[in-house]
Amino acid sequence: MKTISALFAAIALTASVGAVPAHAQQGRGDQQSARAEMQAGRILPIRDIERRIIPRMEPDDEYIGFEYDATAQAYRLKFIRNGRMIWVDVDAQTARILRVSR
Repeated sequence: MKTISALFAAIALTASVGAVPAHAQQGRGDQQSARAEMQAGRILPIRDIERRIIPRMEPDDEYIGFEYDATAQAYRLKFIRNGRMIWVDVDAQTARILRVSR
């Protein structure tokens, strides 16, 4: 009985290793879109966006990272301020802040 349980556990583990959640797959597609758009000169690199936006935030804001929205051609920079998440949506072509969500 232990052998059968171990076999099922091994099969389940093997099957789950290759599984990638849908939201993670979407994120990869957006990263590829951002790279293609940047290489084509249609959007700014994220490092340029970060250099412009991060200094404008409060001194205690902790920068967490970013996402790219290919549909809106916008970066979403994520910060933590006093334990709360803040999202800063930035136009990927101009580095103009579109919205700050708290």
